[in-house]
Amino acid sequence: MVDRFLELGGVYFDTAYTYLGGASEKGIGRALTSRYPRSAFRLASKLPGWKLTSYDQCREIFREQLERCGVDYFDVYMLHWLNAANYAVCEKLDQFRFLRELKAEGKAKAIGFSYHDGPQLLDEILIKHPEVDYVQLQINYLDWESPTIQSRACYEVAVRHGKPVIVMEPVKGGSLASLPDDITTMFRETRPGDSTAAWALRYVGSFSNVKVILSGMSDMNQVEDNLKTFTNFEVLSDREQEIVEKVASALNNRVQNGCTACKYCMPCPLGVNI
Repeated sequence: MVDRFLELGGVYFDTAYTYLGGASEKGIGRALTSRYPRSAFRLASKLPGWKLTSYDQCREIFREQLERCGVDYFDVYMLHWLNAANYAVCEKLDQFRFLRELKAEGKAKAIGFSYHDGPQLLDEILIKHPEVDYVQLQINYLDWESPTIQSRACYEVAVRHGKPVIVMEPVKGGSLASLPDDITTMFRETRPGDSTAAWALRYVGSFSNVKVILSGMSDMNQVEDNLKTFTNFEVLSDREQEIVEKVASALNNRVQNGCTACKYCMPCPLGVNI
């Protein structure tokens, strides 16, 4: 899958210290960095700041990540999962200073953070830390107007601050890749050859401030389909935008729980399989 992704023109790989209990970064080393020259790809990883208790641990974790991934720098390095609670830890330990140091040393070519909270806090962070190069946001057509995710409002904050956006969850944990037949028909009548995942990716790719779109691909067919979508990429037409909005409305009328299976709420202290 890595070979095919690169062959078709993909270059950006996203991982993090905590993904798959650390196995994700090790897998990057085995499947990608040990097999290709450093110039063939861009690699991003993230610091689990909420797990740390001292500034010095930032450097310790970072060294471990370089070793796991088999690289001597990251193209993009981020603070992971900023929300109100995690941002408080971040500020207490001065973790943005660590990002600035890495960039000055050439150990991180660009810096930023992945974000899971509302627009007001995002605005506060970007006012205080204009040095970041990217903001990573959850954006998809189902969450665009969500009162909890607030994708639109957060995107608009990033635009106002002139920060390019990296999109996570464009297919909402894969849930937008497999839709009920009556809803899928709305897409197929317009573009019979396109998958429902392609519509989700084209939706987020149509925003001018979106620079990178992350897609979790778990088999070769998904690699082929995703890269096909971005070969001679077409932004959504006005008519297609209307169709996506109708699909979003239809889905929101049915879906009671917008879970993306990220498992950030797990394990539940009361043992509930949330």
